[in-house]
Amino acid sequence: MAVAYFLAAKLGLAFASVNPSATAIWPPTGISLAALLILGIDVWPAILVGAFLANVTVQGTVATSLLIGVGNTLEAVIGALLVNRFAHGRLFFLQPRDIVKFAGLAAVLSTVVSATTGVTTLAVAGYASWAEYGHIWLTWWLGDSAGDLVVAPFLILWATLPAPQWRLRWMLETAALIGGLSLVAMLAFDGLTLTAVEHFPIEYLCVPFLFWAAFRLGRRCVATCVLVMSFLALNGTLLGFGPFARATANESLLLLQGYLAVKAITMLAAAAVVWQLRQAEKLARSQAASDELTGLANYRHIMETLQAEIRRAQRAGRPFAALLLDMDGLKTINDRLGHLVGNRALCRIGNCLRTCCRATDMPARFGGDEFAVILPETSAEGARQLAERIRQHLSADAEYPPLSVSIGVALYPHDGPSAEKLLSVADRELYQQKAAKGVPGPPTAPVEEQQQGTPSQLAPGRRALARSRHDRSSQASATVA
Repeated sequence: MAVAYFLAAKLGLAFASVNPSATAIWPPTGISLAALLILGIDVWPAILVGAFLANVTVQGTVATSLLIGVGNTLEAVIGALLVNRFAHGRLFFLQPRDIVKFAGLAAVLSTVVSATTGVTTLAVAGYASWAEYGHIWLTWWLGDSAGDLVVAPFLILWATLPAPQWRLRWMLETAALIGGLSLVAMLAFDGLTLTAVEHFPIEYLCVPFLFWAAFRLGRRCVATCVLVMSFLALNGTLLGFGPFARATANESLLLLQGYLAVKAITMLAAAAVVWQLRQAEKLARSQAASDELTGLANYRHIMETLQAEIRRAQRAGRPFAALLLDMDGLKTINDRLGHLVGNRALCRIGNCLRTCCRATDMPARFGGDEFAVILPETSAEGARQLAERIRQHLSADAEYPPLSVSIGVALYPHDGPSAEKLLSVADRELYQQKAAKGVPGPPTAPVEEQQQGTPSQLAPGRRALARSRHDRSSQASATVA
């Protein structure tokens, strides 16, 4: 760590112009901040050693170099402590507000410590003029800020995020992005500008490439692109090219570092917004296809899967089975023990299905206290074996209250060519079991509803409507559970 800091410091000090100890290019700030956030605050002595060696080999005495090193170390420590406390530490890049906090706390606030300590030490010791104090301080501070915003995110993102999947398509897109950005950056900053367009602000043509990285390739690629663009822009500006070239090299670098700092913070925030939108989309898709209480597939997902299985069976000519399960006595459990216990009972049924079913089976919560299982390429005998395994698993469960289910089985295409027919057959068998146990069946549908379709076509939906009163209370407490 000390060697890395020392080498980066010597590289930055090679571009010092207003004072041998002050430069607008200072990557050690980003390196030290990233090290403290990733490795912990305990590595601060390495920063102190590297900063002391870098300064004592330039100008000043041991005392002045030690004071400047202490200022550089305090800058990194204070920045890391503030980011850990207010911006989620090394995970600051997950949310746009944390990125803004990171910029304000680390790149703006903590860098004041190093700039003030360093320039004051130089002025008191006679190595800098008090008349130049403001100019030297601004150069020192802006160089440190740019290091925090350009170098630190690059190191933290590559050190903390999982390794990328080196797929050919991803590699080709990344190469095209970095190649295109490099070409545009050289046109804008590195002396390749055509005479006809040299007075136009073509440096903004880099922005679409940065948005490409944010929307397509993620935050790590954004940080990499910002670093590549910074290197090319600094090289061209120091050679006197580009829109930020001015009469003095230091003035040119100050303008350029301000531009790069704004681009870095803006594009990192944009990448964080894109990541949050993708996470929200994943969550929405998961919630649309799964039951919130049990974690199983929901009614929509199981019906889509059932239709897809029917089409697959028609093409392949292979049968499959469907199970319809109804929990016995859920209303009694809710009335006597409370809805939280009832919700726990539903979760126990879901866990039982996960344990007993194969990896290729599709268990789901059909609605209320009803569950369904699709068994691809399974015979009626295999389906009944699974039903018996479920009953045995529940009977062996020692948790109170004891649970039991009634199970109906249907086989495609023997019991019907459509999802409605299959569910009706399984539903009929299920309620035959309930009747044998003495469990009351669902209320009869009104006459006007019976005239709209056959009982077999309406059974699942009518049963859900008939029991909607206690189902609604069970589902209302799902969020509490």
